Formats: sequence, C-alpha cells, structure tokens
Amino acid sequence: MEATATLRYLKASPQKVRLVVDLVRGKKVEEALQILRFTKKSAAKDLEKLVRSAVANAEVKDSAVDTDELVVSKIYVNEGPREKRIQPAPMGRAFGIQKRKAHVTVHVSDDVKAVNERTGQARGRARAKK
Repeated sequence: MEATATLRYLKASPQKVRLVVDLVRGKKVEEALQILRFTKKSAAKDLEKLVRSAVANAEVKDSAVDTDELVVSKIYVNEGPREKRIQPAPMGRAFGIQKRKAHVTVHVSDDVKAVNERTGQARGRARAKK
C-alpha cells in the first residue's frame, strides 16, 4: 500500500531542498522524522510536515496499515516557477534576481524495498565492472 503527499511552491531552492531530501530517502518514517527534526536546514521543518501528511494519507487510505512499518519509498524535488525581481545596483543600474521555488513529492509505503540514496532505484542490480 502506497500513499503520497505533495508540497508545492516551497520557497526554497530545489538544490538546497535536495540536500535534506537525500538524508531521508529509503528510511523508515519514524527514523526520517527524527532526522528531519534535528536537521538545521530551513527546508527540514516543511519536509517533516510533509512526511507526517503522507503518513496521515496512508492511514486514511487504509485504516489497517501499521504506521511503524511505513518507509519513505520515494521522495523527490522538482523545480517550481521562479519569481523574477529587480535588485538596485550602482550607477542607476538594476540586476535581475530569481527567487526559486520547489515542488516536493513524498511516497510512503509498507513495501520494504531497499532504495539507493542517489538514484532512487531499487538495489540488487549487478555492479558495473571496473
């Protein structure tokens, strides 16, 4: 059984959010929440709420699900729209700045598959020969 939750228009750069997301991919939900609670990145608080929302969605979807057995099976960050602003610069010039946004999606499931931290692919493939 799999449940999802999506956070759209998070006011943070996708590159910075991916640093936090990589910490919790493939972990049990309780362990992921502990990691997010003690991570000193600004995106960690929003991601903690998102993981809790995914767990709540799983409970609503199937009331017999054991929340202790849920795993963050997939979590990924996509780029959202950019806010374009103008920053005053010396001698009457103006510099353009872009305030980036991120869309984050979390999938939790009770299916225990080991997930590779980098690619998000299931482990078990033959390693490339050197």
